[in-house]
Amino acid sequence: MTIFDPQLNSMVVGVLKEASPETRVSLIAEGVAQLTKKQIKVWVESGAGLNAYCSDDDYRAAGAEIKSSQEIAENADVVLSIHAPSIAIRNGVVLIGMYQARFETERIKNWNQQGATVFSMELLPRTTRAQSMDILSSQANIAGYKAVLTGANAYGRYFPMFMTAAGSIAPAKVLILGAGVAGLQAIATAKRLGAVVEVFDTRPAVKEEVQSLGAKFIEIPGAADASTAGGYAVEQTEEYKNNQALKIAESAAKADIIITTAQIPGKKAPILITEEMIHSMRRGSVIVDLAASTGGNTPLTKDRATVEHNGVKIIGDSNLPATMPSDASKLYGKNILNFLQLIINKEGNLLLDTDDELVKGARAQA
Repeated sequence: MTIFDPQLNSMVVGVLKEASPETRVSLIAEGVAQLTKKQIKVWVESGAGLNAYCSDDDYRAAGAEIKSSQEIAENADVVLSIHAPSIAIRNGVVLIGMYQARFETERIKNWNQQGATVFSMELLPRTTRAQSMDILSSQANIAGYKAVLTGANAYGRYFPMFMTAAGSIAPAKVLILGAGVAGLQAIATAKRLGAVVEVFDTRPAVKEEVQSLGAKFIEIPGAADASTAGGYAVEQTEEYKNNQALKIAESAAKADIIITTAQIPGKKAPILITEEMIHSMRRGSVIVDLAASTGGNTPLTKDRATVEHNGVKIIGDSNLPATMPSDASKLYGKNILNFLQLIINKEGNLLLDTDDELVKGARAQA
């Protein structure tokens, strides 16, 4: 089904300002320019890009109009917001963002009942064709990079080995749990900083990638097949979990920095670092938990907070990409622009009722 407007080139894409502490924006000025070249109107809420170093004047120069959130809510055909917008939802509006649809089922249901078509981009099938639209990967890349820098900043010792006249300093030992996009970037960053890196992942297929980055891969036989899980962890057998716990405990006791990334779609994150393991770590060690938004990979993790337990800092942060708002917004916006190409035809009209697997996969319906 094509939503046809008799006024040619009259479709409006609205970009909302995110609520604090979010610093990213769905589309920066260079992204706006790509839409306006196609005669699509872009309305941007005043101040939406300031935290990402994109001013209202930058948007105007790219062809956008600066509007209030109410004007966007009442008139935009497509509304872009990273998180759930606080605007009034009207019949016929298309919402595109990262709305945690697997967890926020009641919210999605309410939006659907109010007549909104909702695309929650974390639902996008993680296939080769979808890579240019994969917000999870583009943002996880940043998260993995910043996780290492965050850990290094909180760690009171050197990362690389130092040999000086006053004595030698051993390199930091980093343990990374999960070798998805965030984990692989964390490996590369930790190695660049001079750390010794060990990596655990339930997928034997990633061993070669891990080793190519200069890290040691911890192998545990008997893992359940995770090849169809879109880069996420999957539930494992009890026998495997027991062997896993023993191996991780052995490495955790020697680690100075642990970075955890394991999440399971629609479920609480698995506990990989137990309280007992934390007690075995030396004082001054740091855990950076990227799974904090779904409960965390430790029982002590709190999202967007740092907990100190037995001398070990546990940093829970599900929104590290927001600490690099300009680049994060640029990459996120490019993902959104690529997705819009699937639902906007050459005439500038919305094409929503389609058999495209990516459009169907990203659509949130409760």
